[in-house]
Amino acid sequence: MSSPDEPAVIRRQLDEVTTALEALIRSLEDDGGLDTALEVISRQLLHVIPGADIVSVTLLKDGTPTTAACTDRRALGIDIDQYRAGAGPCLEAATARRVVRVDVETARARWPRFAEHATSAGVASFLSAPLAVDDEHTGSLNLYGFHVHGYREVDAVLLELFVTAVEGAMRATARYRIARREADQLATALVSRAVIDQAKGVLMGAHGVTADEAFQELVAQSQRENVKLRDCAERLVTAIVRPRS
Repeated sequence: MSSPDEPAVIRRQLDEVTTALEALIRSLEDDGGLDTALEVISRQLLHVIPGADIVSVTLLKDGTPTTAACTDRRALGIDIDQYRAGAGPCLEAATARRVVRVDVETARARWPRFAEHATSAGVASFLSAPLAVDDEHTGSLNLYGFHVHGYREVDAVLLELFVTAVEGAMRATARYRIARREADQLATALVSRAVIDQAKGVLMGAHGVTADEAFQELVAQSQRENVKLRDCAERLVTAIVRPRS
């Protein structure tokens, strides 16, 4: 049965989720890389989920787990112990693609080797959720708590909500960056084409050659001088239009 204050607590948690997402979007807009984004995500989770004392992010590369971000060196140590044991909540979340929420007793029963190391570090509660940034970057967000609360069901739901929004924001940003890069490349190509066409016109007028012959002359000059075709064309055009002193 929920307490009278629980709706207010949930509202505050949702506000924390919104604030966290806004901070993440700002970091993405600042052209921060994946590492920066994951650091922001891990720090924000300390505020989003009550009982999250330390947080880490696991990424899988060719099936091998690594910790891409963490809020505390203890979280990194717990992750490494888990990787060595080959089993644990973050690995299960990353590979089975589901939320894993357990207390210390359940962890001892399911992953005794890992749980021994984790409990010696003072961790008593575990909550991990799968994360899929793109086709190359999948893994899990891992929350470790020092109190025997095992996290609540609402915490798992909030974490899933947060992860879904994070994945959407990061994928949208990735698509935007690809589109912007392609637009920049197209703009550069159009400028290069315009300069080359100008240089061809100069050669055609000066030597009475065809457009193809002018282009071949530009190519030959570019190879002789070991410079890019666009740079060769730009130098020719600049030399023609530059005022004589």
